[in-house]
Amino acid sequence: MKMKFALVLISSVLLSAAAYAVEPDEVLKDPVLEERAREISREVRCVVCQNQSIDDSNAKLAKDLRLLVRERLIEGDSDKEVMDYLVDRYGEFILLKPRFAFHTLFLWGGGPLALLLGGFFLWRMSRKKKHAQLKSSTAGVKPLSEDEQAELDRLLSSE
Repeated sequence: MKMKFALVLISSVLLSAAAYAVEPDEVLKDPVLEERAREISREVRCVVCQNQSIDDSNAKLAKDLRLLVRERLIEGDSDKEVMDYLVDRYGEFILLKPRFAFHTLFLWGGGPLALLLGGFFLWRMSRKKKHAQLKSSTAGVKPLSEDEQAELDRLLSSE
């Protein structure tokens, strides 16, 4: 029972850590602007943590970026303008979901391409293996002579 309680306590602390990333002093008074800021923050990578959004990260740089997003929204920038500003300043690495463009084509198409190539090579290998098994099962077997063929025909016709 104590073990279950300890596991529940530890998991609740770990799972709720992201909820404390946005501090109360960062929250905007306007709920619409705050929701827009949270949406943008979920799409921006923390360059310190790298696999977390700035909305989830407790890093100081993530806080600075959250404040920057809120400042830009207060100034009247659209969501796209805020994202463009961040990309211009930090590069496309800052986006958790990269934009679809020519220079990211391999990034977007690489996974499906690898899957297709892998499937093609597996198909080819199975065909080669099947062909090799068929060839080895008939290897060394010579055709029937005329006498043997006549005897086989006689046996099959009598049945």
